[in-house]
Amino acid sequence: MSKLITISELARLLNLINNKTKKPQNHILRYWEKEFKQIKPTILNKRRYYSEKQLATINLIKFLLKDKGMTINGVKNVLKKKINSLDDYNSFSLKADYLKESIKTKSKVILEKIKRLKKDGKKNTY
Repeated sequence: MSKLITISELARLLNLINNKTKKPQNHILRYWEKEFKQIKPTILNKRRYYSEKQLATINLIKFLLKDKGMTINGVKNVLKKKINSLDDYNSFSLKADYLKESIKTKSKVILEKIKRLKKDGKKNTY
């Protein structure tokens, strides 16, 4: 069984955070849920939970909307065609851009975790 994450955890993972209040912008995810039929969270006790597969889809939606500047209708068209079938042999393709961005994001998360471990490790040695 795959791990389920809450809407707030998902917003933090996607860096959908209000710069002033530092709170997760859950309303963006709820809006995308209405716009994109591919996003169907599991609702338990009136709380939304997302699977790892949905995380990947939502990450793609965020990338296309925020990083590539696509419209909602444009993103819907991409999702209908499936990202894996687009531009398979073109290294400058939409798929390649998405994969590069995904690797950058994952690298940043790993580096932050390493920094926290180093920082916490130094505190514990004193």
